[in-house]
Amino acid sequence: MGWRLIIKAGANLPEIIPGSRIENIQDYHRHRYKQGIPEGVKDLPPGVALPLESNLAYMNGVSFTKGCYIGQELTARTHHMGVIRKRLVPVQFSVPLPQESIPEGAEILTETGKAAGKFRAGGDELGIALLRLANINGPLCLNVAGDKVKLTASIPEWWPKTASK
Repeated sequence: MGWRLIIKAGANLPEIIPGSRIENIQDYHRHRYKQGIPEGVKDLPPGVALPLESNLAYMNGVSFTKGCYIGQELTARTHHMGVIRKRLVPVQFSVPLPQESIPEGAEILTETGKAAGKFRAGGDELGIALLRLANINGPLCLNVAGDKVKLTASIPEWWPKTASK
């Protein structure tokens, strides 16, 4: 996900980290969507988002050796049974979408109209969605103002290789 630094004003960033550059917040969100990284309540709605479906275990955000936290028993049982049917994944739309045109939680459908998951957040042609893993490789669409917009989902390269099972 890059670097976040606290440096003195006027410091020359390429001297500190060769090959680095400063980007704006939109570039940060585009990069995060491409990687499937959730952030904040839009991506992780309180009371709805589950840690394993949100890939938090992949990012070392869940401990299976210590606790007590709300939902610990369900999270640990799901992890040890190894059955996670939905995950947050990066999605790319066939056309750029107008700002704020997709309501959070909008349903994503398969080509046959079967529910495949829910849109969480995005901008332009990129976003993240909670999708059933069984539907990730097939054609998907989202209803936007009465029109069906096609989208494709992908498995991020940083996921463990056994994750797509």
